[in-house]
Amino acid sequence: MFTLYGAPGWGSAISELMFELCGEPYHWVDVSGFDQPGEARDRLLALNPLGQVPTLQSEDGAVLTESAAIALMLADRHPALIPPPGDPQRMRFYHWLVWLVAAVYPTFTYGDYPQRWTAAGAQELKQSTDAHREAAYRWLESQLGDSAFLLGDNITLLDAYLPVLVRWQPREAWFQACAPKLWGIAQRVKAQKALQSVVARNQL
Repeated sequence: MFTLYGAPGWGSAISELMFELCGEPYHWVDVSGFDQPGEARDRLLALNPLGQVPTLQSEDGAVLTESAAIALMLADRHPALIPPPGDPQRMRFYHWLVWLVAAVYPTFTYGDYPQRWTAAGAQELKQSTDAHREAAYRWLESQLGDSAFLLGDNITLLDAYLPVLVRWQPREAWFQACAPKLWGIAQRVKAQKALQSVVARNQL
């Protein structure tokens, strides 16, 4: 069984949703407070030198970090939750998975804690990352049709990102007004019966 280290409301919720979608057994370890000096952070740093969640450990002790890497590992084990080889949507799955973690996720890394990265321009950094994030979401919204989920009418591991992302900046009201398709997909993902424990734990 895998052990998943995370904290309610953080990005580890994305991986929790993925595990539940797959029906893959895992043991969840709460390391709330990991972003501050203390026991939880020390425990996490022993596994992940970046001190970030999600951090995943397999039974043999191997450690895997980064939500996209965890998604690809789970896709190997549960191929029904990724478009099949030869399907054009499979390329889009790869594209959007990496795009979310490369183009969107860093806006939180830098914008939520701008003082860590600049002494003089913290407010400007936050404003620019907020604007970049909103532009990215508008682009993704423009790529969507009328399907139930990101890649069609079948849920995939990629959809696990949305319930978490719409809870973060710029918040749900912005999504309802400016990216209603993304917001609607997030609601359909949250409604999945298998995900209710994770939705409740993370207040999604």
